[in-house]
Amino acid sequence: MATATAGTPADISVQPQEPPKKKSKVFPIILILLIVAGAWFGISHYIYSQHHETTDDAQITSNISPVIPRISGYVTDVRVTDNQRVKKGDTLIVLDDRDLKIKLEQAEAALATAKANLNAAQASSTAANSNIGTTRAAVGTIDAQIEQAKVNVWRATQDYNRYANLIKDHSITQQQYEQALAAKQTAERQLDVLEGQRRQAASEVSATATQSGATSQQIGVASSMIKQREADVDNAKLELSYAVITAPADGLVSKVNIQPGQFITAGQSLFSIVLDQNVWVVANFKETQLTRMRVGQDVEVHVDAYPDHEFKAKITSFAPATGASFALLPPDNASGNFVKVVQRVPVKIEFTDKNDPDIKQLRAGMNVDVEVELD
Repeated sequence: MATATAGTPADISVQPQEPPKKKSKVFPIILILLIVAGAWFGISHYIYSQHHETTDDAQITSNISPVIPRISGYVTDVRVTDNQRVKKGDTLIVLDDRDLKIKLEQAEAALATAKANLNAAQASSTAANSNIGTTRAAVGTIDAQIEQAKVNVWRATQDYNRYANLIKDHSITQQQYEQALAAKQTAERQLDVLEGQRRQAASEVSATATQSGATSQQIGVASSMIKQREADVDNAKLELSYAVITAPADGLVSKVNIQPGQFITAGQSLFSIVLDQNVWVVANFKETQLTRMRVGQDVEVHVDAYPDHEFKAKITSFAPATGASFALLPPDNASGNFVKVVQRVPVKIEFTDKNDPDIKQLRAGMNVDVEVELD
């Protein structure tokens, strides 16, 4: 039997050829989907940005009223606790008012004294006016007596002149002449006395009138003193009312750090009341975002505490300056090397749906996102 030699085709094993692998279509599809999704997101975001301005630099804001005493004193009672809701006029803190009551009693006593002084001055004025009438009547009586005395002097003088002629030819006695002379001198002296009394009465009238004028001035002084004492009484009552510190408006009390027995001073800020009449949003937009923003544009507000609720609002005003301008130490770009920084302008946004019950749950300082619909 013949054997096959090496190198012959019989020694070569025949192996089957594998068919070529098909390329996977999953990756191109995913790539195309990503490109389409990215293009759709970019285009939609671009279109959205052309009609909206957004910012997350925004917070809920409300009016906060500090509770500040008008007088100093020791606390006797604290009638509120942390986070308590109060109404306008509710008593918050009561101060020790014993010294204020004493001051009020002193002011009332001083007022009573001033009124008594006025009554005394009025009585003195009435008496002075009565004295003026009396002295004037006395002057009138003396004037009448003076006229009578002048008549007596004239008659006595006439008698004396006749007797003086008769004594020359011894028609009358010396005694009769001397009687006529004495009557004349008596009438003249009586007239002098009455004239002196009139001058004295006139002086009394002048003095009484002066006294009446002084008394009238005392009435004016007493009246002014009464007004001053009444003002002192009103001031004492006002300070006494300050011993009871009341709520200035409806709202929620913040943390109360005041205890009975503590001494507080006038003007000291004790705690605050967050007023619940209204809340709004203050959004700080970049200055480059304000180009197309206007008052009255609609705004969508998303509060971080209520992510599933959308609040409707609108722009009501823009701040007159950037936030940096109101800082305690505003930047002075002329003092050194200048680095341009985009500034932010506070924008006030108010809620339009006042009947939304969720608005009452909003608290000052909550973070929000706002979206402004541009015209």
